[in-house]
Amino acid sequence: AIYTPPGGPPQGPGPNRDIYRLMGEENIFRMMSDLYKELEKSEVRHLFPADMEAASKKSAAFFVGLLGGPPIYIEKYGSPRMRARHLPFEIDERARQVWLGCFDRVLEGADAKYQFPLEHLQGFKDFLRSFSAWMVNKL
Repeated sequence: AIYTPPGGPPQGPGPNRDIYRLMGEENIFRMMSDLYKELEKSEVRHLFPADMEAASKKSAAFFVGLLGGPPIYIEKYGSPRMRARHLPFEIDERARQVWLGCFDRVLEGADAKYQFPLEHLQGFKDFLRSFSAWMVNKL
C-alpha cells in the first residue's frame, strides 16, 4: 500500500513569487544544478535518473514557475502533479531528510551564490519542508 501523509497536500502559501524577479532564471538553474550535484553524492542517489544534469534542468524549470517566472515546466512537461510523478519511487522520511539536507547545504550563502533574497529564504525553506512531506509515500 502507498502511504499518504496525514493532512493532505501542503497548506499555506507557497514561496514568495518575487523571488524569480530578484534572482533571475539563470541563478535558479545554477542553484538546482548545485542541488543535484549534492544529491549525486548522497545516499538517495538511486532515486534519481542517470542523467543528473537533465534532471536538474527539469527541476529548475519547475522552480522557475513556482518562484514567479514563466511556466516553462508546464509548457514542456504538462501539469506538475508532483506527488503522482514521485509515486514510482519509494520515498520515506529518511530520504526526505537527506533531500532537505542537500537543499539546506546548497542554500547556505544563497544570497551571495544565487542572489537569493534573504527576506524570502525562510519562507522558501518552510515551503520545501511541507512540499517534501507530501512526497513521502512509504513508512
